[in-house]
Order: sequence, then C-alpha cells, then structure tokens
Amino acid sequence: MKAESWIFLFLTIYFAIVTPVYWFMAQEPAGTFALGLSGVLGAMVGLYLRFAVGRKIDVRPEDRKDGEIAEGAGELGFFPPQSIWPFWLALSMTIVFLGPIFGWWLTIVGIGMVLGAAAGWVFEFYRGDYAH
Repeated sequence: MKAESWIFLFLTIYFAIVTPVYWFMAQEPAGTFALGLSGVLGAMVGLYLRFAVGRKIDVRPEDRKDGEIAEGAGELGFFPPQSIWPFWLALSMTIVFLGPIFGWWLTIVGIGMVLGAAAGWVFEFYRGDYAH
C-alpha cells in the first residue's frame, strides 16, 4: 500500500499549497473551503492506507523494487456475478423521488420498495445459486 498512500499524500501536499494561493488570488470562500477539504480528504485516505491497511497487508510484489509480475499471480478475490438488484433499487428510488410530484402516498410505497430491494441486494449471496 506504499504507492497508493504516497499518491494521496502527494495530493494533500498539492492542495495545501494550492488552497492559500487560490484564496489570495480569488478571495472566494466556497472554492477555498472546497480545496481545503479536498486536502483533508487526501490526508485521511493517505494516512488510512499508510497506517491501517499497510500494517495488515504483507509486502506485495508491487511494493518491492525486485518484485516480479509472476509473484502477483493467483486468485485475487471474490467478484460477484451479474445482479438484478441494482436495477430494482434504482427503480424504487425513482418512485420515491416521484412521490412529492404525484402524491406522498407514492413516496411511502417507494420507501417500502427501496427497503425490499436493498435487502435483496445485501442478502443475495445467502440464498439461491450463490449461497455460501
């Protein structure tokens, strides 16, 4: 995680330099605030990758100068197959957002559909063909 953390820490340094320059040139508080928060976000992610994740993961071939491509071969993890649940969740959210236009009763129906679609998406690997 060394390379990934350096990328985000570089962004933190970049935003720490750009934010005061932007303030002196533009005198605009919203953009200055957004640039400052971008720097804080970069610091949060960079420090998390450096200290929390970097200590738990063994040294990867990508982090070593003498690492070979073949050392990184093998299973990378579990990647879920196609799912219909994102479609149902998006459709349900559409109904929720159309509720204030056509009637609040539609929002209530949509919230029930959102809860069902979210539960289906969360628990799809606990039943059916892909249960484990």
